[in-house]
This record gives sequence, C-alpha cells and structure tokens, in this order.
Amino acid sequence: MTETRTVIVRDDGFHREDFTGEALAIAPDTRPADLPREFGNVGLIAVDFPAFSDGRGFTLGQTLRRLGYAGRLRARGNLIPDQYAMARRAGFDEVEITAERAARQPEADWLRRADWRAHDYRSRVRG
Repeated sequence: MTETRTVIVRDDGFHREDFTGEALAIAPDTRPADLPREFGNVGLIAVDFPAFSDGRGFTLGQTLRRLGYAGRLRARGNLIPDQYAMARRAGFDEVEITAERAARQPEADWLRRADWRAHDYRSRVRG
C-alpha cells in the first residue's frame, strides 16, 4: 500500500504535516445537526472536500466554530487556491492538498490568496 503525500497550506505557504494527537475526520455529507457537540481532546478536525465544486464543507466548518470548536480546523481534499480565502473566512486554519495538486498549483498561487482578510468583499462594501 502506498502512502499519498500531502501538503498543508497556511497563510505563510506550504508545510509538511506537523499534527500529532487526536484527530477527527468529518465526511462532506454529514448533516450539521449530526456534528459533535463535545470535542474532548480532539486537537484537529479535518473536513473532507471531495471536489472543488462541493461547498458543503464550508458550512460544516462554520458550524463547528459556532458550536465552540477552538482546535485546529482543516479543509482536506480537492480545493483550489481561489477557495483558500473562503476556507479561512469559514473558520478553517489550513488546507490539506495532495503533493500532486501542490505541483500543479504551486505555493505562489496559494500565497496570492493568503491575505484573505484584505480580499473580503463584505468588508469593502461595509467600508
């Protein structure tokens, strides 16, 4: 069995996996009402994004934050650089992509979206 390498994307660029501890994976078809209400020792919750066109994970991320989850929240899967700002505004701390996607969409593409607060149309409209 071969292990798929992944890359963690944060505001300052690409990183290797650095999380150790208790983690929880959330499927994209999880209903918000079925999300856990208690988080115990869970230090990372990864929400799966099976396709870049599937936005259900953004709702799950926002809901987890509203429920009080304060640990590391990761969007994992088929996101593209243009969705990085949306993920951050939805409450995600980072995005996990495959090494293959990172090669096709290099760090510079993600860093262009890393100043996600400055590109929030809502703050410009309120302005």
